[in-house]
Formats: sequence, C-alpha cells, structure tokens
Amino acid sequence: MPTIQTGNISTYYEISGEGEPLIFIHGLGSSAADWTLQTAFFSERFQTIAYDVRGHGQSEKAEPPYSVPLFTQDLYHLLNTLEIEKAHIVGLSMGGWIAFQFALDYPEMVNSLTIVNSWVDMRIKTFSDRINYFQRAVLFRFLSMRKIGEILSQQLFIKPEQEALRQDLVEKWAKNHKPSYMASLKSAMGWFVVDRLGEITAPVLMIAADEDYTPVSEKEACAEKMINAKSVELVVIEDARHATPVEKPEEFNQALLSFLASLRI
Repeated sequence: MPTIQTGNISTYYEISGEGEPLIFIHGLGSSAADWTLQTAFFSERFQTIAYDVRGHGQSEKAEPPYSVPLFTQDLYHLLNTLEIEKAHIVGLSMGGWIAFQFALDYPEMVNSLTIVNSWVDMRIKTFSDRINYFQRAVLFRFLSMRKIGEILSQQLFIKPEQEALRQDLVEKWAKNHKPSYMASLKSAMGWFVVDRLGEITAPVLMIAADEDYTPVSEKEACAEKMINAKSVELVVIEDARHATPVEKPEEFNQALLSFLASLRI
C-alpha cells in the first residue's frame, strides 16, 4: 500500500473498496494494521481508509513536538491529497481525540463521527491526575517498547484464551519508535474540547466498552453535551476493554454498520 506526502510528512495508508469514504484512526502506539478486521468487513460497502498517524507504523517519524491539532491537520492533508471531500470518521482512543478535533475544525468534511473508548478532556485537574500521568510518563520512558507492550497486553486482553491477541500486541508494540511514541503520549497533555461539543452537528455514534479505563457514565455525559448533533447514539459493548475493535470485532462491526445504515434511510 502507498505512502504519500501529506503536508510536511509522508503518511502510510491502506485503501480498499468503493463507495462513501470511511476513515479509521488508530490509538496511541497502534497502526492501520489494527483495523484489519474492520477494513475487510466494511470494504464490501464503503471505500475504507486506514492510515498510520504521524510517528506511528510506516508513517514518517517526524521530529516532535506533536499535538492533537497537528494530527488533525495531517488527516486534513491526507483527505485533501486523496481528493476526498467528505467522509465518515472513526477514531479509537487517541484516534478519538483526532476525530473530535477534526469534526470541530473541518465540519464540512464529516459525514458522521464515531468515537470509540476516548476522551474529550485531557487536562490534569487534580493531584491524583498529576501523579498518574507522572508515573506513566516516567515508567514508559525507562521501559522498552516491548516491555510496555507486555504490560498493556495483560490489561487489554485478560482472558486465558486471548493469548494470541496478547502476543500479537507485544510484537506490534515492540516495533514502535519510542521518541515518537513519547511525543504522541505528551500530545494530549492539556488538550480538551469538552466545552465545544455543542458545536458538533454531524451524526455521532459513541461506542464504549463496559470495562474501559473510564466508566460508561463519562461517555454518557459526553453524549449529552452534543446537543446540536444531528443524532447521538451510545452503544455499550459488554465484557470488553479498551481495544474493543480487536477484542470484539463482530459486535463492533455490527454496531458501526447499523449506525451507518441508519444514515442512509
């Protein structure tokens, strides 16, 4: 699959199928490869595009600093270069930050917005927040990417029968470029759009795992703030954790398909 110039970096992307463009944005430390179960499914009905965010996968490991608005500009340049005027946007975790920011900065380019296990306010507000961020930043700075992958794999895939998923995550995580990973981790510090959610007008689907890092109630509160969205739907996938599209692909794909199909009625 090709790499193209998007603004001031080269971006790797995978494209397949025909129809309305459907963009998949991965999370921190991940890549387009983690959307394989979605692109294979949705390319029968849509033109699917999964890409590697700046500093990830096969995209350019540009010098930091990184920021969510910068990631969003990269997405704009990707769509512009591919001559895509409007698309359905799907973002997981960090990809959700990018998707939210994109819907606010380029509303005319968004057919619909799907947010998966993400946040709208990454400000450090309490002493506990500061300690948690500091511990994670320090821990990750001194561990190898493989070791970080081993730790995360145990948190994301907790069942004995998920050993293959754990090993796959570890191998993929070990390939991360650590300076770019740390720059991406820092990109969210202080970022927030919680006060702008009322500006979103596109139809919105929020997919939440019942055992995600943050409770479903936070996603419900977020959904309630999007008062001007054409529609807002919240789907909770049970017995699932943060990497829902990989852990529960059938449930995830059906939830997203149902949402996209409803927009065509």
